[in-house]
Amino acid sequence: MKKKTILTLGDHPFSPSGVGGQTKYFIESLLKTNRYRVISFGGAVKHKDYTPKQVEGWGTDWVIYPVKGYGTVDLVRSVMRSEKPDVVWIMTDPRFWDWLWMIDDEIRALAPLVYYHVWDNFPAPKFNKPFYDSNDYIAAISKVTHDIVKIVSPEVESEYLPHAVDPDIFKLLPETDVAKFKEEFFKSQKDKIIFFWNNRNARRKQSGTLVVWFKEFLDIVGHDKACLVMHTDARDPHGQDLPAIFKAYDLTKQGQVMISADKVSPEILSMIYNSVDCTINISDAEGFGLSTLESLACATPIVVNMTGGLQEQVTDGKEWFGAGIEPTSKSVIGSLTVPYIYEDRINKEDFIDALLKIYNMTDSERKELGSMGRQHVAKNYNFDNFCERWVEIIDEVCEKHGSWETRKNYDSWKLVEVS
Repeated sequence: MKKKTILTLGDHPFSPSGVGGQTKYFIESLLKTNRYRVISFGGAVKHKDYTPKQVEGWGTDWVIYPVKGYGTVDLVRSVMRSEKPDVVWIMTDPRFWDWLWMIDDEIRALAPLVYYHVWDNFPAPKFNKPFYDSNDYIAAISKVTHDIVKIVSPEVESEYLPHAVDPDIFKLLPETDVAKFKEEFFKSQKDKIIFFWNNRNARRKQSGTLVVWFKEFLDIVGHDKACLVMHTDARDPHGQDLPAIFKAYDLTKQGQVMISADKVSPEILSMIYNSVDCTINISDAEGFGLSTLESLACATPIVVNMTGGLQEQVTDGKEWFGAGIEPTSKSVIGSLTVPYIYEDRINKEDFIDALLKIYNMTDSERKELGSMGRQHVAKNYNFDNFCERWVEIIDEVCEKHGSWETRKNYDSWKLVEVS
């Protein structure tokens, strides 16, 4: 039987981004069925050359086209004609796809368009309706995102399908291996309570606020009792000059704050999660927050702002798997591309209280909290379920909508009554 072809657009599937990782999981789940082949646009990274390349181990079943940005209209048109994909699959923030949805009439006349949707917060973005309506199917990464899609474009078929992480990588590791790693990686900080922050150093991630408030937390418990490890670019052009903040607040002499700037493998990242006591994310808007899910999968509790997808990770509605901080301010902010969205800000006192809650626990209490979080991930963010459901969705879309000569359920025109 001839294999169906899927065209994916988004971050490069082998990039370290959350979008890249989830794209890779999606693609591999399809390839393993031996019923699909994939053409990927490898976007959002710099390339030395732009020659299409086969992925090792998959041959012609998986070919990646290096692209600038996320691609171009001309390249999409060219690949549509040369590869004749049965489904076009895209992922990331809708702001990056306006150029693609501008030609949705060309794409969808030939093949259905499936969107794995990322959105951070309410109010429901009515300005996204033309974008949502340009898809045959929308999968939403969080319950917030799914609720938004149902409000804005109820006519478009959609479902809630959260991210997942590979349990063969992000898992509870042997205590002897963890102890050895802590000795080598954290050195003199190994006996402190260690808080971990793994994010891009960008404005909405609140990196500067985190550092300054963490200093005030240390003023309470002692600067020799805890430390903050930040896995990030210390001087990201979209963020803050973190070393300047460390120096201004005298946070380097006792190793109160450490920067882990080198890119590491997922296996090393898993070891870090296993070695720390808590992972923090206090972004003012967060579609999902993959680092906290990775942390919980490694049985390490989290401290998060109750916004976007973070609020679904820290509690299942009954039990808590860390500390969730309710926003004390919801400001409507915006831009020319996103006219309005809530920016959820927490206050300092609530943040410090959350850190104290984790700090004052015994080792066994933190381990129990992390163990419950790991069970929560296995139940509600199950990796096998994620992969299986994506295969089912693509199977169903192919069957329901067809492609090219068998295309159905799409009209490139509509009748509108003009009064």
